[in-house]
Amino acid sequence: MSLKDKYKELTDLATNLGISNLEVREQDNVLYIDGLAKSANDKEQLWDSYGKIDTDFKAADVVMNIEVVEKETTEYTVVSGDSLSKIGKVYNVSWQAIFEANKDIIKNPDLIQPGWKLKIPKG
Repeated sequence: MSLKDKYKELTDLATNLGISNLEVREQDNVLYIDGLAKSANDKEQLWDSYGKIDTDFKAADVVMNIEVVEKETTEYTVVSGDSLSKIGKVYNVSWQAIFEANKDIIKNPDLIQPGWKLKIPKG
């Protein structure tokens, strides 16, 4: 079994997470995975996936060089009467971009609460 086959679940996850500049190559019995993650959470998910395949991290057959490149953001505190669309218009960004940047806080984009501190991505 090739290393690309062994770690297919890991490389598929990297693709699904939208890791940019993803490069996967096998060289000298080592699988090199390079790319840029949008968040530390995405990078952590990759390491968790790797840990399920190589549970004690002893195989030494993967080198993962995933750099986190988070977009610049502004912090905004939600007030009564706000909606993601309304906030987006003020900052010239789509409500979807605000939702994506705050998935750790917002479960339903139609339900935001006063007092929440949201990250507003810069256009």
